[in-house]
Amino acid sequence: MKRRVVLTGILELGEVFVDGTLSLRSLERSFGTTPVLRDLSFDVPPGLIFGFLGPNGSGKTTTMRAIFGLTRLDGGEVLFNGHRVDRQDRLSFGYMPEERGLYRKMTASAQLRYLGQLHGLTAAEADRRASYWFDRLGLVDHSNKKIEALSLGNQQRVQLVAALIHDPQLLVLDEPFSGLDPVATASMAEVMRELVTQGRTLLFSSHQLDLVESICDSVAIINDGRLVAQGSVFELTVADGLDLTITFSEPTDDTWLDGLAGVVGFNRTGESVHIRLVSKDEANGVVSAAMAAARISEFRLDRLKLSQVFLKAVGSDPHISGTVGVAL
Repeated sequence: MKRRVVLTGILELGEVFVDGTLSLRSLERSFGTTPVLRDLSFDVPPGLIFGFLGPNGSGKTTTMRAIFGLTRLDGGEVLFNGHRVDRQDRLSFGYMPEERGLYRKMTASAQLRYLGQLHGLTAAEADRRASYWFDRLGLVDHSNKKIEALSLGNQQRVQLVAALIHDPQLLVLDEPFSGLDPVATASMAEVMRELVTQGRTLLFSSHQLDLVESICDSVAIINDGRLVAQGSVFELTVADGLDLTITFSEPTDDTWLDGLAGVVGFNRTGESVHIRLVSKDEANGVVSAAMAAARISEFRLDRLKLSQVFLKAVGSDPHISGTVGVAL
């Protein structure tokens, strides 16, 4: 269900949505004899920025296309608001594909007016909405330029407006930050946060894992068409332990680590030793052992980076080279 409200700013363009969970259930898809999606299931709730991660060829784009009915599924179903997605649902979806689909000979404003009219808007309403987004995304000075005359970053922003022009309840973005400079990246991330604050459902993919970690609430990671990890960014970055970095002020070897409880693995960079711990409970004992071995200048306890979680989930974690016990 949806309820219409009267608000100001970005929200005046449409509605606040009070439901809108996207559910993927046991998706299967093969191209010829090659499986691309294998029993893929996860939920994307509204009100969160949800990251969708995986190596190249893992099935991300196929999954996104399946949400919009652009590829045939061999099995499983896509649900929205608890029912199987139909044509009417998809009219309230917005999609920004990785392969850009703008008409290069049209101006940005004419392009968006045309797309708005395809969604049933009047020309005047499409122009009003486009003008709003041009202002929000720093495109006012480029609105009457042809798409082919715009930088890749500005084309990217126009593509985002194209996905937003009809005020969608669900927004799916495939590599939305590609080609953006830091200012444009911050602007787009701010818009994404405001959209989910309205209760919209937002799924996006990106290979920029530090960026994903900084803006996402939750993520799903797939590999070879299968779900290999899912959860909030916080849950995933503490689930497999913490990183303890100890920097020595004098030379030492690594024998002091032998047999220490809670140490999963380690590597060394100069006089700094980076140690993977099962949990923070082991930190005091490890620091005490280090101080007994040699003088230390500093130590720091950090959560794992999302990039480390990703590499472990897809089967490659170069962070751990030396091993104590079992290396990740």
